[in-house]
Amino acid sequence: MKVKATLKQIAKELNVSVSTVSKALNDSPEISDQTKIKIKEYAKLKNYKPNVIGLNLKNRKTKTIGVIIPNILNSFFAKVFSGIEKVADEKGYNVIMCISNESMDKEAHTLEMLSNGTIDGFILSVSEEAQKLHEYNHFSAIINDGTPIVMFDRTADGIECDKVIVDDFDSALNSTQRLIDLGCKNIALLSSVDNLSVGKLRAEGYLKALKDNNMPINEYIILRTDSEEDLKSKIDAVFDNNAIDGVFALEENDSVAALKMGLKKGYKIPEELSIIGFADGILASRRLTPSLTTISQHGVEIGEVAAKLLIDRLESKEEHIPYETVVIKTKLKERESTRKG
Repeated sequence: MKVKATLKQIAKELNVSVSTVSKALNDSPEISDQTKIKIKEYAKLKNYKPNVIGLNLKNRKTKTIGVIIPNILNSFFAKVFSGIEKVADEKGYNVIMCISNESMDKEAHTLEMLSNGTIDGFILSVSEEAQKLHEYNHFSAIINDGTPIVMFDRTADGIECDKVIVDDFDSALNSTQRLIDLGCKNIALLSSVDNLSVGKLRAEGYLKALKDNNMPINEYIILRTDSEEDLKSKIDAVFDNNAIDGVFALEENDSVAALKMGLKKGYKIPEELSIIGFADGILASRRLTPSLTTISQHGVEIGEVAAKLLIDRLESKEEHIPYETVVIKTKLKERESTRKG
């Protein structure tokens, strides 16, 4: 592999100043065409590559976006990232993706590291730990330093920035209502995301649907946990000790767990047990039998909207643009795990 030359080395070899080399490579009218050609050809010969961090030092633009997602294994975040990358590519931006692994410290470290001249702005979904502790100072510090942030899905209350969310409350309300309309009288709630903002909103939507239909709230069939492991350890009891005819699951893994447990306990699905769950991946829709009725969160669209919001803000000549919260409508995709209404 060739060793990449630096501006300083090129200047020394050609016996000119670093400033002359920089201006020539950037087609400055201050440098003669003959000198430009000589410097450009030599730079190419020596495998010179410009440092993107050092580009456009006047306005500190790197044309790079930092994306921080909490979990790389979650298909929803993968879809959001593909949407971000699509728009960034169209607009001539590069994307650096980092994983917080649900750690607030890692999230804060990544923000600090990348905001030091590496990127122009961030798109992120807040880590589980930060939401659990309601600790959002690391976001405020970055925004106050002049680096814009767009939050998606999981957002931080009290932090003023652009946000892209789905209608978690309304979609939970409507999905629970759908189960009620299909004749379900005892609808279990399964959640492994109760410590997250989205989990709380979805649970509230479920409870509101029961209230609107004058249905009793049975705490024995409401399982609200903070982790997959916790949910899996307690789900047996919900099915063993209660008569249930419907399940509303708040996350993809919860939905899959509900379907598997229903089959294990001998339920005929959907005749005896109807299941609806939040999910955006092919696991729920194509690889399970019966296929799951899901609430699609439109991950790609969320990513596209978040990228457009950030890039519009970065490229705007206006000083103070009002922050936006864009709500993406979910869609209920009915498959084999619910009865035909």
